[in-house]
Amino acid sequence: MTAPTLGFDLLREVDVRLSVELGRTDMKLKEVLTLAEDSVVMLDRLTDDLLDVMVNGKLIARGEIVAQGNRFGLRIVEMAGASAPAASGEAA
Repeated sequence: MTAPTLGFDLLREVDVRLSVELGRTDMKLKEVLTLAEDSVVMLDRLTDDLLDVMVNGKLIARGEIVAQGNRFGLRIVEMAGASAPAASGEAA
């Protein structure tokens, strides 16, 4: 007798950490210690760059911030590893 195949059903209840990265910067510890309320830290991204969506530290997608009512959300724009369709006239 064989047990029924569960497939992904077995994994649906596994907790993962989803994080969205706005950008990064390198700072010396002495600079971090001088941070205070209203300090501004410049990041390595432009305001219109897509944000990285990470699961357990691994990039899975890129997205953009959206506002719904008085809350923020994230719209997935592209999945990591998904190749963009070739423009017309380009060799595949």
